[in-house]
Amino acid sequence: MICRVCDAQDLEPVIDLGEQPWCNHFLRPEQLGQEPFYPLRVVFCHRCGTAQLDYTVRKEVMFADHTYLSGVTRSLSEHFQRVALEVDRRFFAASPAKAVLDIGSNDGTQLQHFQALGWDVLGVESSTTTARLAQDRGVPTLHAFFNQATARQLGRAFHAINAAGVFFHLEELHSVAEGIRDCLHPNGVFVVQFLYMKRIVENGAFDQIYHEHLLYYNLRTLETLLNRHGLALFDAYLDPIHGGSMIAFASHSGQRAPSDRLGALLAAEDRDASNTATVYRQFARRIDAMKAENLDYLDRAKAAGQRLFGLGAPVKGNTLLNYFGIGTQYLDCLVEKNPLRRGLYSPGMHIPVLLESELTAPPDAYYVLAWNFKQEILANHRPLLERGVHFHFPVNPRDN
Repeated sequence: MICRVCDAQDLEPVIDLGEQPWCNHFLRPEQLGQEPFYPLRVVFCHRCGTAQLDYTVRKEVMFADHTYLSGVTRSLSEHFQRVALEVDRRFFAASPAKAVLDIGSNDGTQLQHFQALGWDVLGVESSTTTARLAQDRGVPTLHAFFNQATARQLGRAFHAINAAGVFFHLEELHSVAEGIRDCLHPNGVFVVQFLYMKRIVENGAFDQIYHEHLLYYNLRTLETLLNRHGLALFDAYLDPIHGGSMIAFASHSGQRAPSDRLGALLAAEDRDASNTATVYRQFARRIDAMKAENLDYLDRAKAAGQRLFGLGAPVKGNTLLNYFGIGTQYLDCLVEKNPLRRGLYSPGMHIPVLLESELTAPPDAYYVLAWNFKQEILANHRPLLERGVHFHFPVNPRDN
């Protein structure tokens, strides 16, 4: 293969998580054991420093329809509200009319916060179910994959373009980047919210590697991509959402001066050698140590007669479950809030998913797969903590 960002061919395999199912392919009972498995490997580009998958599951398989909903988690909705307020007040407070485009807009949660501030909004969402949910909530949504052809069909400019948790999904990466440039107002701002690979490594959050995430950006590598398409970063900051996400701001090249805090973040990447193969080789060794530690915990808990449930059925949790080999021999079920996953089974390990509201009794311990919402989970389950129910976090994100 060639590098997805810079077209170089000097790619080194650095992390191999084996053959895994597409981790958002939650199964109906009649589908058990029928799902395909694909290689899940990270390679490192020695020219531009980008970590990326070497195998692509087609976007029509992963994104034509799925069960992920942005609006289920209060923490994420509150984060989206903060982003909308920042964009509005910081860049466009004096604009009488302003329009925002959200790429991969899901159920419209981000755009609803822009609507509340008086923006003209449009979402582009490839998933049939979530696009319909957004439309039903009064969020104008085009059911399509966004790329340059889609941008040309829109035929308009937007003051702000948002991509939250989707810019690392892109099979048509360069066509999408060209489409963003074409749709961005001359003085517009592109807000790209992405899992920050430097923090993924620091957290040991290898479960955030899965087939939907084709690319794993640091700021240096994102900068390489944007510069190729006439766009440039001018600011960024690290936010605790999802265990450590970068909120980065870009404009047309030469339009806005880079901030000091962007410079400081880039300098930190250079200082810590974050864009080197050595970092990823070390990460691979740490992942295997985490596997041994987690299986030891689960074996001890089961030997003590404890009943264990998984808490949350996030897509990333399936990477962890499949690589660690955690199935119903350890976890009776996965407990979820998302009604779209009710009655389904996790891909690969085939653990049944139950809704939290349906439980009649708690387990002795929860194995928390939705670890990125740790504080919200602990606050919501304080009565269970007081009753002695243990919450085990296989990944413990550091504070920002």
